[in-house]
Amino acid sequence: MENLYREVMDLNNMDDNEQKEAVAKSFFERLNSMDLPEYFNWAEEIFDGLHLKERKDKLALIWTDISTKESKEYTYADFAENGNRCLNSLRNAGAAKGDNLYMMTPIVAETWFASYACIKGGIVNVPTATTMTLREMEFRFETYPPNCIIADESFTDLIDEALVLTKSTPKIKLVLGNKPGWKSFSELINESSEAEAASTKADDLLFCFFTSGTTGLPKRVGHTATSYPIGHLSTCVLTGVRTSDIHHNLSAPGWAKWAWSSFFAPLNVGATATAFNFTALDGMNYMECLTKHKISVFCAPPTAWRVFINLDTSSFDFSHLRQSIGAGEPLNPEIINQWGKLTGTQIRDFYGQTESTAMIGNAPWMNGKMRNGSFGRPSFMYDVTLVDDDGKEVTQPDEPGHIVVRLDRWRAIGLFTEYIGNPEKMAGVFIDDYYYTGDRASIDEEGYWWFVGRSDDVIKSSDYRVGPFEVESALMEHAAVAEAAVVGVPDEKRHQLVKAFVILKQDQEPSRELALDMFQHTINILAKFKIPRILEFVKEVPKTLSGKIRRVELREQEIDRQKAVENGPKQEYFYWDFPELKSKK
Repeated sequence: MENLYREVMDLNNMDDNEQKEAVAKSFFERLNSMDLPEYFNWAEEIFDGLHLKERKDKLALIWTDISTKESKEYTYADFAENGNRCLNSLRNAGAAKGDNLYMMTPIVAETWFASYACIKGGIVNVPTATTMTLREMEFRFETYPPNCIIADESFTDLIDEALVLTKSTPKIKLVLGNKPGWKSFSELINESSEAEAASTKADDLLFCFFTSGTTGLPKRVGHTATSYPIGHLSTCVLTGVRTSDIHHNLSAPGWAKWAWSSFFAPLNVGATATAFNFTALDGMNYMECLTKHKISVFCAPPTAWRVFINLDTSSFDFSHLRQSIGAGEPLNPEIINQWGKLTGTQIRDFYGQTESTAMIGNAPWMNGKMRNGSFGRPSFMYDVTLVDDDGKEVTQPDEPGHIVVRLDRWRAIGLFTEYIGNPEKMAGVFIDDYYYTGDRASIDEEGYWWFVGRSDDVIKSSDYRVGPFEVESALMEHAAVAEAAVVGVPDEKRHQLVKAFVILKQDQEPSRELALDMFQHTINILAKFKIPRILEFVKEVPKTLSGKIRRVELREQEIDRQKAVENGPKQEYFYWDFPELKSKK
């Protein structure tokens, strides 16, 4: 297996993009058809067997706090020793292969060490967002009782209460700090810095992610000892991270994207990972840390890019920044353009899910060939296509369809194993040799993919289907708009109307004149049936912790408002109330 990782390291170091694309295609064709070994332990074979052996004194992790500017550095040798101490502590408390570890930690180095310990020990890693409520913790503990827990001191009261309510008795509770009844992580210094790796089978469950719940209750997504460690070779290739890179990903440890880009993307290829701890995103402090630590590859979600493009970054030196990458939700073209002007790098957008690794994206060999607003082309690891509502593959260019992964020719290594304990949900997404992602897109004549929206976010107005992302992108091009979220709201005549929730830039104030200007702006860009019929100026929109807009919550708010028969908010404007627009209906 070591040779696979060496091949990716060599591939990413290539400067000839045409050669790189051809080599990547050949590599994944071989990987997709090969038989995986019966046993595989990434920590033992790749981290220790390859990187620790060859670059033990190289920096594996740089941690810093963006407010205090405190920093810590860990070599590959330091990293392994800390991870082994963590594993030994878990084992001494009775934890064994197949048990789980809930991790409710902020962006601290211990999160990386505990993740390594889980992989090496065959312990199921359960990342847990730090904004969990008591009810959410109860749901998780009832669904998947905890065997071990590691948490920051500030979350221990909530966790202890959830443990009592669910009658859960973990074998060990590790705390970052001090708390009665918990073992301080600082005591792990007394544990041995060496640990034997568990004998993990390739299909052993190793990761359990509770989805962010953009629709419905969170699901338990199960990944194995191979689907993430090996599956993320697709992420390594699409991001293009090199062994010499200092890589940074702005993501919270409680979600799959952290495992994607903060852990596996850099550590698969022996690069340097970085961690910037923060509570509230301060754009200027973040840019200071980004440039101070000479980050060469930077990945961030749309919610962060929207902050960064509105900063005065003229005092920062971005000369070390080699690549910028977007993930989470497709980026509006205006954001890509603005970031390019600020840094000289073009954001390469890509797409995936908790259920997968990097599935579609603008690979490094697409530099100079990208189209703003397109999220690229499929990874060679995945057999991805579009199907219509009847399950037939879409053959016409620009025709929207459901994004699916074909399973009959090969099953992508990076695809999840199952929704644990939820056969009904499994049956709903695995249909006729396809895995349905729940997202919709279109493909143009030249093979570029364009995001339409979540399947349940698509707006049906009269006989038309409208993707919210396209409307949001059009609004983002208006000079006064900082952010936009678009949903369909109930309407007796048209089934749904397109409504836009608009967050203005700091120097802008809501007004009838501004609303008129925005309506006219969208008329010049969009087809008539896609134009927003309602604009509401708001201070914020609901989002998941990973920065995705919770359109389902906006829709529910609108339904509740209509049922209440209340007057609309003062900052709501209707297309039909503007005589100036009547000739443009």
